[in-house]
Amino acid sequence: MKKAFLIVLFVSTSIFSQDFKLGEARGLFFSIGVGPKTPIGDFSATNDSGIGFDFTASYTDNQFLPVFFYAKLAYQTYPGSIKMYKNSDYASFTTNEFLILPGLKFYLPPVITDQVLLMPIVEVGPSFGLFSNTHVFKTTSGKSNFDELKGKFGFHIGGGFSMFLLETVLNYYFFPNNHALSLDLRVQIPVFVKF
Repeated sequence: MKKAFLIVLFVSTSIFSQDFKLGEARGLFFSIGVGPKTPIGDFSATNDSGIGFDFTASYTDNQFLPVFFYAKLAYQTYPGSIKMYKNSDYASFTTNEFLILPGLKFYLPPVITDQVLLMPIVEVGPSFGLFSNTHVFKTTSGKSNFDELKGKFGFHIGGGFSMFLLETVLNYYFFPNNHALSLDLRVQIPVFVKF
Protein backbone atom coordinates (compact mmCIF):
# COMPACT_ATOMS: atom_id res chain seq x y z
CA MET A 1 0.00 0.00 0.00
CA LYS A 2 2.82 2.37 0.92
CA LYS A 3 4.68 1.69 -2.35
CA ALA A 4 1.51 2.19 -4.40
CA PHE A 5 0.89 5.54 -2.71
CA LEU A 6 4.46 6.69 -3.44
CA ILE A 7 4.18 5.60 -7.10
CA VAL A 8 0.87 7.46 -7.55
CA LEU A 9 2.33 10.54 -5.85
CA PHE A 10 5.46 10.50 -8.05
CA VAL A 11 3.51 9.94 -11.30
CA SER A 12 0.92 12.64 -10.56
CA THR A 13 3.63 15.10 -9.57
CA SER A 14 5.54 14.38 -12.77
CA ILE A 15 2.47 14.73 -15.01
CA PHE A 16 0.96 17.88 -13.49
CA SER A 17 4.08 19.77 -12.46
CA GLN A 18 5.20 22.88 -14.29
CA ASP A 19 8.46 22.93 -16.15
CA PHE A 20 11.22 24.95 -14.54
CA LYS A 21 13.06 26.88 -17.23
CA LEU A 22 16.16 28.93 -16.75
CA GLY A 23 16.66 32.13 -18.69
CA GLU A 24 18.33 32.26 -22.08
CA ALA A 25 21.42 34.05 -20.80
CA ARG A 26 23.03 32.52 -17.74
CA GLY A 27 26.39 32.24 -16.07
CA LEU A 28 28.31 30.44 -13.36
CA PHE A 29 31.23 32.27 -11.76
CA PHE A 30 33.96 31.35 -9.31
CA SER A 31 35.86 33.85 -7.18
CA ILE A 32 38.76 33.84 -4.76
CA GLY A 33 39.03 36.56 -2.11
CA VAL A 34 41.57 37.54 0.52
CA GLY A 35 41.83 40.35 3.02
CA PRO A 36 42.27 41.61 6.58
CA LYS A 37 39.67 40.85 9.27
CA THR A 38 39.05 43.06 12.31
CA PRO A 39 37.13 41.87 15.38
CA ILE A 40 34.71 44.38 16.94
CA GLY A 41 32.78 44.50 20.22
CA ASP A 42 33.45 41.78 22.80
CA PHE A 43 35.41 39.79 20.21
CA SER A 44 38.07 42.56 20.09
CA ALA A 45 38.71 42.19 23.85
CA THR A 46 40.25 38.74 23.30
CA ASN A 47 41.48 38.89 19.69
CA ASP A 48 43.49 41.20 17.43
CA SER A 49 43.07 41.70 13.68
CA GLY A 50 43.66 38.66 11.52
CA ILE A 51 43.43 37.52 7.93
CA GLY A 52 41.23 35.24 5.89
CA PHE A 53 40.30 34.00 2.46
CA ASP A 54 37.19 32.69 0.75
CA PHE A 55 36.02 30.72 -2.27
CA THR A 56 32.71 31.69 -3.85
CA ALA A 57 30.52 30.12 -6.53
CA SER A 58 27.80 32.41 -7.92
CA TYR A 59 25.03 31.95 -10.48
CA THR A 60 22.58 34.14 -12.36
CA ASP A 61 20.47 34.21 -15.50
CA ASN A 62 18.51 36.91 -17.32
CA GLN A 63 15.37 36.19 -15.27
CA PHE A 64 17.20 37.13 -12.05
CA LEU A 65 19.61 39.87 -13.18
CA PRO A 66 20.98 42.02 -11.54
CA VAL A 67 20.77 39.50 -8.67
CA PHE A 68 23.36 36.74 -8.26
CA PHE A 69 22.91 33.73 -5.96
CA TYR A 70 26.13 32.66 -4.24
CA ALA A 71 27.59 30.15 -1.82
CA LYS A 72 30.82 31.06 -0.08
CA LEU A 73 33.25 28.97 1.97
CA ALA A 74 35.59 31.06 4.11
CA TYR A 75 38.44 30.64 6.57
CA GLN A 76 39.44 33.38 9.01
CA THR A 77 42.07 33.38 11.75
CA TYR A 78 42.48 35.86 14.61
CA PRO A 79 45.48 35.87 17.00
CA GLY A 80 44.98 36.66 20.67
CA SER A 81 45.05 40.23 21.93
CA ILE A 82 48.38 41.49 23.30
CA LYS A 83 46.51 43.24 26.14
CA MET A 84 44.91 39.95 27.16
CA TYR A 85 48.32 38.23 27.34
CA LYS A 86 49.65 40.92 29.71
CA ASN A 87 46.68 40.72 32.10
CA SER A 88 46.00 36.97 32.18
CA ASP A 89 47.53 33.49 32.37
CA TYR A 90 47.41 33.09 28.58
CA ALA A 91 50.60 32.41 26.63
CA SER A 92 48.65 32.10 23.37
CA PHE A 93 45.06 32.31 22.23
CA THR A 94 43.88 31.85 18.65
CA THR A 95 40.43 31.82 17.07
CA ASN A 96 39.98 30.04 13.73
CA GLU A 97 36.66 30.30 11.89
CA PHE A 98 35.31 28.07 9.14
CA LEU A 99 32.28 29.75 7.56
CA ILE A 100 29.47 28.71 5.19
CA LEU A 101 27.85 31.81 3.69
CA PRO A 102 24.99 31.51 1.19
CA GLY A 103 23.43 34.73 -0.02
CA LEU A 104 22.32 37.20 -2.67
CA LYS A 105 24.50 39.75 -4.43
CA PHE A 106 22.91 42.83 -6.04
CA TYR A 107 24.71 44.71 -8.81
CA LEU A 108 23.53 48.33 -8.84
CA PRO A 109 23.68 50.66 -11.90
CA PRO A 110 27.27 51.58 -12.87
CA VAL A 111 28.79 54.80 -11.54
CA ILE A 112 31.54 54.81 -14.18
CA THR A 113 31.08 53.50 -17.73
CA ASP A 114 33.76 55.32 -19.78
CA GLN A 115 37.08 53.47 -19.67
CA VAL A 116 36.13 50.96 -16.99
CA LEU A 117 32.79 49.60 -15.82
CA LEU A 118 32.50 50.28 -12.07
CA MET A 119 29.34 49.06 -10.30
CA PRO A 120 28.34 49.32 -6.64
CA ILE A 121 27.41 45.95 -5.15
CA VAL A 122 25.50 44.87 -2.04
CA GLU A 123 25.50 41.33 -0.65
CA VAL A 124 23.54 39.79 2.20
CA GLY A 125 22.78 36.33 3.57
CA PRO A 126 22.64 33.94 6.52
CA SER A 127 25.83 32.50 7.99
CA PHE A 128 26.97 29.37 9.77
CA GLY A 129 30.36 29.24 11.45
CA LEU A 130 32.51 26.72 13.27
CA PHE A 131 34.69 28.55 15.78
CA SER A 132 37.81 26.83 17.07
CA ASN A 133 39.47 28.53 20.06
CA THR A 134 42.92 27.29 21.07
CA HIS A 135 43.79 28.13 24.70
CA VAL A 136 47.48 27.88 25.65
CA PHE A 137 48.43 28.95 29.18
CA LYS A 138 51.73 30.01 30.73
CA THR A 139 53.58 27.12 32.36
CA THR A 140 53.53 28.93 35.72
CA SER A 141 49.70 29.15 35.70
CA GLY A 142 49.10 25.48 36.53
CA LYS A 143 46.26 25.37 33.97
CA SER A 144 45.91 22.79 31.21
CA ASN A 145 45.79 23.81 27.56
CA PHE A 146 42.62 22.97 25.63
CA ASP A 147 40.76 23.46 22.36
CA GLU A 148 37.15 24.59 22.20
CA LEU A 149 34.82 24.11 19.20
CA LYS A 150 31.51 25.97 18.83
CA GLY A 151 28.94 26.20 16.04
CA LYS A 152 27.06 29.48 15.59
CA PHE A 153 24.42 30.93 13.28
CA GLY A 154 24.36 34.55 12.21
CA PHE A 155 24.27 36.75 9.13
CA HIS A 156 26.55 38.81 6.92
CA ILE A 157 26.06 41.99 4.93
CA GLY A 158 28.48 43.86 2.72
CA GLY A 159 28.95 46.49 0.10
CA GLY A 160 31.61 47.60 -2.29
CA PHE A 161 32.55 48.10 -5.91
CA SER A 162 32.94 45.70 -8.79
CA MET A 163 34.67 45.84 -12.16
CA PHE A 164 33.04 42.42 -12.53
CA LEU A 165 36.32 40.49 -12.79
CA LEU A 166 37.76 42.33 -9.79
CA GLU A 167 35.80 43.30 -6.66
CA THR A 168 36.51 45.12 -3.41
CA VAL A 169 33.95 44.49 -0.65
CA LEU A 170 33.63 45.58 2.99
CA ASN A 171 31.70 42.89 4.93
CA TYR A 172 30.18 42.81 8.40
CA TYR A 173 29.84 39.36 10.01
CA PHE A 174 27.44 38.94 12.93
CA PHE A 175 27.65 35.91 15.20
CA PRO A 176 26.76 35.92 18.92
CA ASN A 177 29.86 37.33 20.72
CA ASN A 178 31.82 37.31 17.45
CA HIS A 179 31.33 40.45 15.36
CA ALA A 180 33.90 41.26 12.69
CA LEU A 181 34.60 43.49 9.69
CA SER A 182 36.55 42.39 6.65
CA LEU A 183 37.89 44.14 3.58
CA ASP A 184 38.21 41.64 0.75
CA LEU A 185 39.80 41.85 -2.67
CA ARG A 186 38.26 39.23 -4.98
CA VAL A 187 39.15 37.95 -8.41
CA GLN A 188 36.09 36.60 -10.25
CA ILE A 189 36.47 34.02 -13.03
CA PRO A 190 33.65 33.08 -15.42
CA VAL A 191 33.32 29.28 -15.43
CA PHE A 192 30.30 28.97 -17.71
CA VAL A 193 28.53 31.75 -19.63
CA LYS A 194 25.76 31.33 -22.20
CA PHE A 195 24.03 34.15 -24.10
